[in-house]
Amino acid sequence: MFGRWSAKAAVDVDGHALEEAVARVLRGADRETQRTVTAIAGLLGGVAYADRAYSAAEEALVRTALSQVHGMTPEGIDAVLQVLRTDIVHVSTVQAPRYCRTLVELCDRELRLQVLDMLLDLAAADGTISHEEVVLLRNTTQALGLSQGDYNSLQSQHRDKLSSLK
Repeated sequence: MFGRWSAKAAVDVDGHALEEAVARVLRGADRETQRTVTAIAGLLGGVAYADRAYSAAEEALVRTALSQVHGMTPEGIDAVLQVLRTDIVHVSTVQAPRYCRTLVELCDRELRLQVLDMLLDLAAADGTISHEEVVLLRNTTQALGLSQGDYNSLQSQHRDKLSSLK
């Protein structure tokens, strides 16, 4: 299902569907790696859904980002994307702070900067970074334990795409 979220979509009440999908896909990986990949996938989904629509084009970009994760097969990526499609509201709202805490706990500053850069690239991919995306990205920056300066530095690569400047 693409486009606007439908109340008919299955909702994962406990928030573990994404985590379980990643664990199935990355069976051989340690628990920390699985948690890290879950957090990154969840945050990617959150940025893709910042405008309250999860489009096929955005999903294609999330697919590309996930394909860079060692051990992710095309079938595994499909499984993760299926969870995002059916549970995007929960993943992008309720679970987002948890994903940020996981990355702060498990990842060094450099990896968190790489994740933020990936999120900015996703937000800019459609040619415009909306006000909603900027707010989400700034909040995510803070939740990742990064500074406003970190955000500004990475966002400057996409300055021409900020909707507030158009």
